[in-house]
Amino acid sequence: MKTVSDLVDEGVAGRTVLVRSDLNVPLDGETITDDGRIRASVPTISELSGAMARVVVTAHLGRPKSPSDTQFSLAPVAARLGELLGAPVKLVPLEGPLPNLHDGDVVLLENIRFDPRETSKNDDDRAEFARHLIDVTGADAFVSDGFGVVHRKQASVYDVAQDLPAYAGGLVLSEVEVLTTLTGEPERPYAVVLGGSKVSDKLAVIEALLPKVDSLLVGGGMCFTFLAAQGYGVGSSLLESDQIDSSRKLLESGKIVLPTDVVVADRFAADAATKTVPVDAIEDGWMGLDIGPESVRAFAEVLSGARTVFWNGPMGVFELAPFAEGTRGVAQAIVDSDSFSVVGGGDSAAAVRALGLPEAGFSHISTGGGASLEFLEGKSLPGVAVLER
Repeated sequence: MKTVSDLVDEGVAGRTVLVRSDLNVPLDGETITDDGRIRASVPTISELSGAMARVVVTAHLGRPKSPSDTQFSLAPVAARLGELLGAPVKLVPLEGPLPNLHDGDVVLLENIRFDPRETSKNDDDRAEFARHLIDVTGADAFVSDGFGVVHRKQASVYDVAQDLPAYAGGLVLSEVEVLTTLTGEPERPYAVVLGGSKVSDKLAVIEALLPKVDSLLVGGGMCFTFLAAQGYGVGSSLLESDQIDSSRKLLESGKIVLPTDVVVADRFAADAATKTVPVDAIEDGWMGLDIGPESVRAFAEVLSGARTVFWNGPMGVFELAPFAEGTRGVAQAIVDSDSFSVVGGGDSAAAVRALGLPEAGFSHISTGGGASLEFLEGKSLPGVAVLER
């Protein structure tokens, strides 16, 4: 892959460069609750702007149905990006026109998904929208820096890269390098921590990782399907009955470590009645919402001896205080270990920041949950493959 540094070496002063970033951040109204992805996008944008390129950034936010879904406007993102860059970033409508740009200026196009051609399954529709983006911006080079979307065959990720000289941004490059380390010959013992809601969401990555890892620790809502596969009652906990047989087969590997105690509640609420019980004592009407302290200690013991750790998915509903300690404890154990540690983006990365854990305590925090998992599954990522061509 050619890189953004290669592009800068070629000379970008006075040229317009189209940059695909991943700025899909969580919002509470118009307030950004976690700006991690915006901060991660700044180095590549700054490198180009500092080299006097005229930078046009494209990104999406959520899943709008049409431009009338104004709650998905990138206006708050433009404001925050400008604060981080130290210069105003104007938000431009998708149909243009661009303002009169000077060398070093940065603008952000409105939510790229306001145009349905961006995510169309029809190759011609996407190609047409890619050409529109090039025509509106006048760009003569493309930099792909949104790792969180490279697993999507979308116009601003894939098709633009076929029509313009394409380069990998620093973020995409670092993500690929780190994840390649995990799929190659990682230093052992190699431990993976998986959480989140559903076994079905992680089944493919579990099947891909099991032959390669020494231990696979399972928490979050998905652990209850595994516990059911062992014959335990799980009360009102999240359960995928259709995944019990698959989970039972995965357990035959002998590498999967499950919780031995869980924090249960009588309802899904921050002020619910709670108690900690062994996994064989979950009563009807009670739901497991976090792993318990005994499980945290057992997971921490495994992690303390690991040399490589990949973590994707919280251990419980960390957004609610009574169910945050499992995630906090496991994350702290990773920080305290001497391992090469990778946080697999998504909710895990959000938990690191929300729970006040030191980001510097992890070797790498990914910005792309789904992209990270598909990479580890061994799938070809369209937005990376097109750069390699």
